Parts: sequence; C-alpha cells; structure tokens
Amino acid sequence: MEFKLPKREQFSNKGTFGKVLNIAGSEFFTGAAYLSSISALKVGCGYVALSSSPKVLHTVSLRTSDIVYLPLENLKKKIPDYNVISIGCGLSTELSVSILFKSILETVSSLAVPVIIDADGLNLLSKMKEDTKLPENLILTPHPKEASRLLKAEVSDILDKPIQYAKEITDKYGCTTVLKMHSTVVCSKEKDIYVNNTGNSALAKAGTGDVLTGMIAGLCAQKMSNFEAAKLAVYLHGKAGEIASGMLSEYSVLASDLLKYIPLAIIDVQRRDVLED
Repeated sequence: MEFKLPKREQFSNKGTFGKVLNIAGSEFFTGAAYLSSISALKVGCGYVALSSSPKVLHTVSLRTSDIVYLPLENLKKKIPDYNVISIGCGLSTELSVSILFKSILETVSSLAVPVIIDADGLNLLSKMKEDTKLPENLILTPHPKEASRLLKAEVSDILDKPIQYAKEITDKYGCTTVLKMHSTVVCSKEKDIYVNNTGNSALAKAGTGDVLTGMIAGLCAQKMSNFEAAKLAVYLHGKAGEIASGMLSEYSVLASDLLKYIPLAIIDVQRRDVLED
C-alpha cells in the first residue's frame, strides 16, 4: 500500500496546516484529552484547542503548553473557527455530557468540516434516535464492542466478519468507518476498503485509541480526504507501535510512548516516498 504524506509548504504559518478542536476528557479521564490533542500536532496539524471542564483543562495544562485551552461555556460560538472537530475521547456518558454532545452534533451537522467521533462519543451516539441529523463529513472509530452498540449486533459476529460490519456502520451512519482491530478495517463512504497490516500487541493498551483519533484529526486538518487521512493515520499508528516495541518490548509500550515514535513512523514513510520517486 502506497501512502503520501500531506505536503509541507515552506511559505506557511500555523493556519496553513489546519486547526483542530478536540472536545475530550472528564474528571477521571484527563489522559485521553492529553493524548488525543498532542497526537494531532505530532502528525503535522498547526493548531489544536482542547475544550473540556476546568479540572481537565488545568490538569492537561500542567503536562503541556503546546495546545490552546477552551472552556466548555465558550465552545459553541468558537466551533466555526476550526476546520476539524474531534469529540468523545474520555468524555464520559453522564446526562450533562449527553446533552452537550447532542447540542454539538446539531451545531456541526450544518458545517462542512470533518468530524471524528470516538470512545464515549460513540457510546452516546449509539443511544440517539436513528433520525438524528449527523455531519456529512463524519468519521467513526469504534472498536468491536463500540461497533456492537452502534449496530445492536454481537461482538463475536463483528470479530468474525469485520469488513461486512464496517460497511454496515458506514451504511447506517453515512460515515467513513475505522473498525479498530488487530488488522484495522477502514471503510470509505463509497465502500472502498483498506485493511491495515502494521501494529502488534503493544497497541493493546488503554489510551492508544485516543492517540489514533488525534492522528486522524491532525491529518484531516491538513486537507487530506477522510478516507486517506484515516488510512494513513492507522498505518502510522501501527508503525509507531512496531518501532516503539522494538525499543521497549511489546509488553512495556504505553500510549504516551507512541507520541515519541510517531515522528519515526513518519520518517519511514518519507524514506519510502523518496525511494519510489
């Protein structure tokens, strides 16, 4: 499979490479907010804002000064300022969050920007009415259990026929689907299929899905199509896991370690591009 990285124009500024708004995190899941924000920058996005509760913003701000912090009360009026929205990582499914999630979907459904929904966002989506208006440029990133909730299907069936069920999610939600498995399946809105072959058991750790969400958002921000961004992100994510496990073992890689190895995965793709040229 041939991959092309988004171009890096030298006559540029942070806006050239896109702005991601990441709505993520809750009291006991601050790490998800951090990982899904920083990973978008690691793949080349120019600007990431994290919107969450004051406690989450404070906690994440102690870990990094590389992102912007946006209180939830200022969120809705700021949404049009961004060209990619990601929502769901560590968000929780409390009633107040459910109300916020529905309100955000209503706002972004009229926008043309890519919207990536992951984790608790998927669980909230699975409980919504089937006639709920959804964004046109939607990417859903379920693991098999989340997929089972979205489709009201058995996990065992999804594990047995992942391509079929990835297509069913795409049909039901009109989205690009990233069905996260040992060999992750990416399905475009047109039903094109990519089955990823990078990665190993090092990625079977809490937080690695949050990293992937940020990577997809960061590539979408650089004007890649939803399908191409998802394919490249999944490939780089798996490659980063392979490189990290070569240094740290498959046992010891943490989700936060992946952030350090995304650059090496990108360099690997760059080298192949040079050889092919």
